[in-house]
Amino acid sequence: MTTVSPYSFAPDGHGTKELHLVAVETLDSWLETQSRRVRNWLSSTGFAAKSGEIALIPDPDGALVSAVIGHGTARDRARARFHLGGSRRALPPARYKLHHALDPDALAEEALGWLLAGYSYRAGPPSPPADMAKLVAPEGVDAAQLQIIAAAEVFTRDLINTPAASLGPEELESAAMGLATRFGADMSVTYGDDLLYQNLPLIHAVGRASDRAPRLLDMRWGQTGPKLTLVGKGVCFDTGGLNLKPGASMGLMKKDMGGAATVLGLAQMIMASGWPVQLRVLIPAVENAVSGSAMRPGDVLTSRRGLTIEVNNTDAEGRLVLADALALACEDAPDTLICIATLTGAARAALGPDVPPFYTHDSALAQTLMSASARVRDPLWQMPLHPAYQAMIEPGIADLDNAPAGGMAGSITAALFLDRFVEGKTRFAHFDIYGYQPKPAPARPKGGVGQGARALFAALPDVLDL
Repeated sequence: MTTVSPYSFAPDGHGTKELHLVAVETLDSWLETQSRRVRNWLSSTGFAAKSGEIALIPDPDGALVSAVIGHGTARDRARARFHLGGSRRALPPARYKLHHALDPDALAEEALGWLLAGYSYRAGPPSPPADMAKLVAPEGVDAAQLQIIAAAEVFTRDLINTPAASLGPEELESAAMGLATRFGADMSVTYGDDLLYQNLPLIHAVGRASDRAPRLLDMRWGQTGPKLTLVGKGVCFDTGGLNLKPGASMGLMKKDMGGAATVLGLAQMIMASGWPVQLRVLIPAVENAVSGSAMRPGDVLTSRRGLTIEVNNTDAEGRLVLADALALACEDAPDTLICIATLTGAARAALGPDVPPFYTHDSALAQTLMSASARVRDPLWQMPLHPAYQAMIEPGIADLDNAPAGGMAGSITAALFLDRFVEGKTRFAHFDIYGYQPKPAPARPKGGVGQGARALFAALPDVLDL
């Protein structure tokens, strides 16, 4: 079989096997179109088209001719994504051509799920990909675009999954620099104490306790078209600072740069697709560590924008580094500004690990995002920038409080905090993602995962009027 990347479609050719995707409600009518031998075989094996069920159909000599995958009921399909991808690793390694009765959006989802099901992460030196089932690009999908999306998602997942010992601010910079080099983007980096000289004091304050120097990554690509700026939280490991996290909460903190990983993946999709935009990516890359130089609870910091901030919890550091990055972004007057961050546990308490909330004042942007989210099955949900909660982020001795007391509306107050650093008429949306798959699911093994990027990739052409 031709060697093909697990994240690419295979060419058609001799030896391709038929792969049928059959729903419970259409099983009887589909069986009527099949030969008696196939009907008898499926009857004898008890195939009922349950979600993920697989039947392998041999020829009279016992060689594989085709395979049938159950697509479940309408309820099954509403409750879960990527049914086809969930079956990929259970199929014999061969090249398959899909036969189906799917609408274009559902077909694109299933084909993408197949590509993403090729993903696995293992620490250490890379090893050759395992031989697995391959799929010929189904007719009716944009195969090139699906492969672009899959490759970007793999990039995002790899960054999130890499242990913090192997991916600190310097290594995140290297990953971003590699992406910039691939696509001919320009990139500048501001390091360590130079952050103070360049008026990025909050990024410096959060990262100064680590022996891995904090930095701001600034990548630019494209010379014409609307200005699109992506800001991603790049906290490569979060101990909580002097407000030290308990061990159970610290265990997943290698993923606290999931916002940076996601915006880099989205940037890769955009550049690989050749969008006519002026793209900028800003990533404050830091490690929130503990040492004698760590910021303290009760400290008052002055931001790039001039707003003062009382640090009431050093574990609410993400909004601090993002505040300086957002203020810098607005000085360039982007047409659209997107912020993505693994920011609050409150978002998970409200919506769980699968559905990131997003915040925006722009109702048209919100509607476009929600429509795109439903179309590509990349879940999102709009939450309110509730103005009455502004008082919760306004302490007595500074302009803003980074960690309001009371424990209520934590995702909303974090979004309101960030909103204070967005100036002018910039169209702005903030995404509070989890960036992690807590249990294995079809095409999504346990571990790092991109959230919101596919919905944004689908929505932004309409938002930017491309």
